[in-house]
Amino acid sequence: MAQTWELWGNVIIAGTFALPLALLAILLLSRHRARAGHPAPLRTSLADIGIVVGTAPWIWMILTPSNGANGVGLVPFEDLADVAAASWQTVLVQVGGNLLVFASLGALLPVRTGAMASIGRVAALSAAFSVLVELLQYVLQLGRFSSVDDVLLNTAGAVIFALVTRRWWAVRIPAGTVPR
Repeated sequence: MAQTWELWGNVIIAGTFALPLALLAILLLSRHRARAGHPAPLRTSLADIGIVVGTAPWIWMILTPSNGANGVGLVPFEDLADVAAASWQTVLVQVGGNLLVFASLGALLPVRTGAMASIGRVAALSAAFSVLVELLQYVLQLGRFSSVDDVLLNTAGAVIFALVTRRWWAVRIPAGTVPR
């Protein structure tokens, strides 16, 4: 249990420093884009920094070595059935955590660019990133179990959060109107 509290303590401490830095990055990036004539400098800066700040801690946690067993689950919903048989806390952590891994990516990518303003594109990109993360867990032998169910939940989370932000999705900007 002490390792869990140490991990979350580190996350809280990092978040204390990350939030002001993220706000500063949004301000500086937005000003830079405004000077360059970008059509939506604040919107894209908020989305870019939000995607990084909202996704990086989850990826860091997932790719942190653990003392568990390496393994792979390739049968869809098999691992979820095992989790469902566990305590409600385990279900909450496993399912909820996996739904949140790419939540900010799914929520903010369509807000950032009209080219990604599609549920199919959000699902495809988040699934591809999720497969990459699961492959890294397995190949790097981090003591974590790689599962197709994690890919399904990560993708579902991105799609759900994309739907939440649908009213703010960017419209496609006509070609040639964005300064380079």
